[in-house]
Amino acid sequence: MTVAAQVLVFAGVAVVVVSALAMLRARTLLNRLHLLAPVTTLGAPLVGLGLALANGWTLASGAILLTVVLLAVTGPVLQSAAGRVEAQRQGAIDEDLPS
Repeated sequence: MTVAAQVLVFAGVAVVVVSALAMLRARTLLNRLHLLAPVTTLGAPLVGLGLALANGWTLASGAILLTVVLLAVTGPVLQSAAGRVEAQRQGAIDEDLPS
């Protein structure tokens, strides 16, 4: 594994670990969702890029990069939808408002 790949994987794992430790202190679902965002938008892409770089340009690297792109695109959308449902359940926003 190259130094650049190691740095990317280490940085991604560091983001995930810091977010996980912060989640231990979060009390509400909305706070936990907020702390999950860096994992899907920064941590996973860094790990994926590091693994793809370490693997070289192969079919496996393509699968890794496709997974990273799908996670980076769909993760925030799913977190936003879950947050909206929880906010509606708590009565913080009106259910009749458009999304």
